[in-house]
Amino acid sequence: MALDTAKKQEIIAKFSRNDKDTGSSEVQIALMSVRITELTAHLRDNPKDHSSRLGLLKLVGKRKHLLRYLKKTEYERYAQLIAELKIKDR
Repeated sequence: MALDTAKKQEIIAKFSRNDKDTGSSEVQIALMSVRITELTAHLRDNPKDHSSRLGLLKLVGKRKHLLRYLKKTEYERYAQLIAELKIKDR
């Protein structure tokens, strides 16, 4: 279920602030969003996979906390990120 290296590097390059940035909030949120999308598709095919469902819920919670932090500290980047990732603003 892990992302392959090429796809991960592509996401990091797209959302990083500079060329050495791999751990900023934007990058972490983007990587989590891709994993959430993949897990959601997996759970549609395997509805009884409860361990993956638990992992999905944990990922959604972590992403929610990071989004809240980004919204509180740097609203412009937050607005740009949710527009690119098509995440609802609640």
